[in-house]
Amino acid sequence: MTILSRNHILAAAGLAIFTLVILFGMDRPPICECGNIKLWHGAVQSAENSQHIADWYTFSHIIHGFLFYGFGYWLFRKQPEAARLGFALCLAVFLEGFWEVLENSPIIIDRYREATFAFGYAGDSIINSMADIGWMTLGFIAARKLPVKVTVAIAVIFELVALYAIRDNLTLNVLMLTFPIEAIKEWQGAI
Repeated sequence: MTILSRNHILAAAGLAIFTLVILFGMDRPPICECGNIKLWHGAVQSAENSQHIADWYTFSHIIHGFLFYGFGYWLFRKQPEAARLGFALCLAVFLEGFWEVLENSPIIIDRYREATFAFGYAGDSIINSMADIGWMTLGFIAARKLPVKVTVAIAVIFELVALYAIRDNLTLNVLMLTFPIEAIKEWQGAI
C-alpha cells in the first residue's frame, strides 16, 4: 500500500492554508453571518446556503475529488506510485483551492446570480470553502481506494440525488455557468 510522503502532505496542507489566507484577504466572512456553524444546512434558497460545513453541494466537491484523482493519476502516470499519489493530491488541493477563490470572486458570484437560480447568492463562508477542500480530499482518498466502477456509480448516485433534491448538481452547475439555458433556470427556480 502506497503512503503519502510527509512532504506531499505538508505541501497539500500548505496549499490549503494559502487558499485560507487568500479568502481572508478577499474579505470573505469566516462563518455564516447568522453566527452559527452547522454540520449540515439543506435549504438551498436561503442566506445560509454555502455557509456551513456541508450542504447539497458537498456531493459536487466529493465528485471533484474523484475527478482530480483520476486526472492526477493519468497526468503523473510515469512517476513512481508514491510520487504519483503525492503529486496528484497536491494538484487536487491546488485546483480545489483555486476554484474556491474563483467561486468567491465577484465575476463568478455575479455569474451565478445572472445565469443560475442562485438568486441572492453572496459566495461561501471561509469555513464552507475550507470544508469543501476537505470534502474534495475525502473524494480523492475514496477514489484511490475504491474500484473505478464503484467510484463512477457513487458519482452518478450523488448527481441523481442532488438533482432530485435541489434540481441542481455538478453537471448542471457547469452547464449553467458556461452555457445558461433559460428553460433549465426556470425549472430550477420552481422549487
